[in-house]
Amino acid sequence: MSKENSQSLNKGSFLWRFSKKFQFAAENVIPDPLVFCLILTIIVFFAGAIFTDTGVIGMLNSWFNGIWSQIAFAFQMSFMVVTCSVTAKSKQVKKLLRSMARLVSTPTAAIILLMVFGYVSSFLNWAFGTIVTPILAMELTKNIKRLHFPMLVAAGYSTMCLGQCLGPSASVYALLAGSDHFLVDKIGVLTQNITTYNSMNVIIWFIVALGTIILTIKAEPPVNEIVEFDGTNTDDLEIEEIEKSSSIKTFADKMNGSRIIMYLIGIAGVINIVYTIIQKGFLGSLSLNFVIFIFLTANFILYATPEKFVKSYRDNLSLATDVMIQFPFYGGISGMMIDSGLGQIIVGGFTSIATAHTLPVFSYLSASLLNLFIPSQGGQFIVQGEIITDAALKLNANLPHVINAFVYGDEATNLLQPLYVIPALSVVGMKLKDVWGYMAFIWLFWFIATILGLLIVPLFV
Repeated sequence: MSKENSQSLNKGSFLWRFSKKFQFAAENVIPDPLVFCLILTIIVFFAGAIFTDTGVIGMLNSWFNGIWSQIAFAFQMSFMVVTCSVTAKSKQVKKLLRSMARLVSTPTAAIILLMVFGYVSSFLNWAFGTIVTPILAMELTKNIKRLHFPMLVAAGYSTMCLGQCLGPSASVYALLAGSDHFLVDKIGVLTQNITTYNSMNVIIWFIVALGTIILTIKAEPPVNEIVEFDGTNTDDLEIEEIEKSSSIKTFADKMNGSRIIMYLIGIAGVINIVYTIIQKGFLGSLSLNFVIFIFLTANFILYATPEKFVKSYRDNLSLATDVMIQFPFYGGISGMMIDSGLGQIIVGGFTSIATAHTLPVFSYLSASLLNLFIPSQGGQFIVQGEIITDAALKLNANLPHVINAFVYGDEATNLLQPLYVIPALSVVGMKLKDVWGYMAFIWLFWFIATILGLLIVPLFV
């Protein structure tokens, strides 16, 4: 073995060694997600009280009102996480993932498969993509050696974030395509061929997506630092036990094990889905509730009996714990930032120094910063949308590019903001500190690549 190869085995690739620099922050600086949320609450409270005219009592009132403004949305998001997780962990989906994992036999091929699959699944729904990619990562590491599982989980999660930048279900793209959004009097209806699928957005997306795959492949750890998945998953066994142990004798037992009830509800759901798509079109149908309903309907068919259906939801409810607890607090942060004008100050500070050419970059930077405090694309756009739109109209900038930049900024810092990765970590029994360093490493690449793309690509399209 050559000296160069020996050093590679002992130290890993250059990109691997660089990625490890972020692990110090992950292990020693970044707290648990709830603590992170509460610290941000305190920072925004004092910033609003000091730098605006709102005052202490005003900030407290805004915080209180903001908490309760997000209760319905918190349940909606939590229900989506649980429902998509139930789908992703069904026997049928797991069997499909196991079959897919057997299609590849090398670490490089495994990474490509995982990330391409992650991009495609994220187009369907971000919550489904978040849950299903770590499950596929588990299956891959069972079959292929020398796969660093924490890096796979981080890379798989990144596909969910980036997928929203080109997916039809992204909140802002779906919002602006409607006829009743709050900026319609200024900019009219912006269909998704204008916002989501314009040339600049497509080009930047493919550059960043391909670059992230290459980055993950090249960040090769030394053999002695590889962490493989060694857990076991008993979900299928538990469901099989239900099937074997259930002794159906009474009328109630027959109802609990009835396939007819489940299939009737499932068929009704399918009819409703088809009818809605015929009436509104596929893209026009993709509201958050409609997407949740698609997965809920699938679960009636996948789990076949009420007993297995309820058990699966009960087993997956814990995945929504952090979302359910933290979303109201982020609602409180959002309330303080909106009512005090602090969010407008932050965004306005960026856009005030922009030109028509650089406005997308400043839209990206301001969205990246604001997303740390308001990790909801729709909620963040309420704060930022009118400001960047007015700036684009005033400077005669390309508005779709400015909106694209906002979405990239919002999604990029989801790699730093820990809220949405928690369900994925719960599925595989990992902690935030195990993957945050790799997520931050990917974020840095995105930061550089996206800013360069926003500055250079519009010159040629």
